[in-house]
Amino acid sequence: MSIHYPNGQGPLSASQSVKKKIKSVNFADRGMSLEAEINASNTYYLTTGQAVIHKKPTPIQLVKVDYPKRSAAVVREAYFRRPSTTDYNGVYRGYYIDFDAKETKNVTSFPLKNFHQHQIDHLAACLKQGGICFAFIKFTKLNEYYLLPASFLIQTWQIQASGGRHSIPLTTIKKWGIPVQNGLNPRLQYLPAVDQLIAQQKGVTNE
Repeated sequence: MSIHYPNGQGPLSASQSVKKKIKSVNFADRGMSLEAEINASNTYYLTTGQAVIHKKPTPIQLVKVDYPKRSAAVVREAYFRRPSTTDYNGVYRGYYIDFDAKETKNVTSFPLKNFHQHQIDHLAACLKQGGICFAFIKFTKLNEYYLLPASFLIQTWQIQASGGRHSIPLTTIKKWGIPVQNGLNPRLQYLPAVDQLIAQQKGVTNE
């Protein structure tokens, strides 16, 4: 089957896939991807009954499908389409949770180019419905993690569109964001940070 990847990259060889898989599940590796860390944490939260949060599947556009039998179909060609919204959603404490995970090698600021307009629009729509929405940001070289409220991200995005700066300083993220601690179980202990976001949002709503 021929599958076309969004950025033109081809599939990994078997040896590359094995190496990548080994690296992604090594919890002692500080270079572990943010996505892998969140997925491991979500599995822990799910199995312990604390939250139900999953990564959204990447949409696939089928191009060519053969039907050798009436009861079977064989996909011959398909394209991975870019996700139209954010990376994760689920339910926690009766609240709808929606967020996007981003990481950067920068040590002084977070580039806004990591986001896209359709993601900002989606977060704004979820906020309007009372969802708990945020950006899960990792500074890889600093090994620091933050939850940045979607309301602040949207405001910063709008300022950028009006000629403002194209990044968020780390000092600003430390001021407006909520730090996330890492450990063993779960890998990223981010639900306490979500609790703070819920308290903040409820406080704003009740005013």
